[in-house]
Amino acid sequence: MKNMTAIPSSPTRGPADHAVREQIIAAAGEHFQHYGYAKTTVSDLARQIGFSKAYIYRFFESKQAIGEAICANCLEGLYDQVRAAVDDGQDATDKLRRFAKTVTAVGSELFFRDRRIYDIASHASAEKWPAARAYNQNLHGLIEEIVREGRASGDFEKKTPLDETCRSICYAFMPFTDPVVLERSLDLLPDAQVEVTSLVLRSLAP
Repeated sequence: MKNMTAIPSSPTRGPADHAVREQIIAAAGEHFQHYGYAKTTVSDLARQIGFSKAYIYRFFESKQAIGEAICANCLEGLYDQVRAAVDDGQDATDKLRRFAKTVTAVGSELFFRDRRIYDIASHASAEKWPAARAYNQNLHGLIEEIVREGRASGDFEKKTPLDETCRSICYAFMPFTDPVVLERSLDLLPDAQVEVTSLVLRSLAP
């Protein structure tokens, strides 16, 4: 099992009544979908659920904490699919292609078929929520694994410092991994993702 940063949800607060927490998260998801994350307040959620605002604060310290709980679950599922695709790769070159293809395809489906998730993910990315930072760290770690494997097999060059190489690849793939930038890149897919991946692989050639 490869090391990864746990994608944090909002910290548990108050009594460990998971049924109520899940009820709040589910109701918040529906409200965000209809009215948007930015326009929703904790008071709005309290009215919809039939709880007092004070009762909701027993489980979540803020609206952001509720959004983080929703976001963390989605990002963890996205990362798991990217991880599985990479693990099925035959070599480092194949794994990098699978990484780029999967993170783009699954990210597009997750963020743009469900506007509720896109709205929350946009805030998470722009405001650097812990869940978004952990997700990006995991993607960076996955790229580092691939580069290390490619260098060990002789498929990738070894002159450039490893950290510089991995950061550069992350920068190159940002239009496909960051939800805000991905939305602006949709009309360029899938050609852009394929061409950028090919360019990255040529730069890694020994």
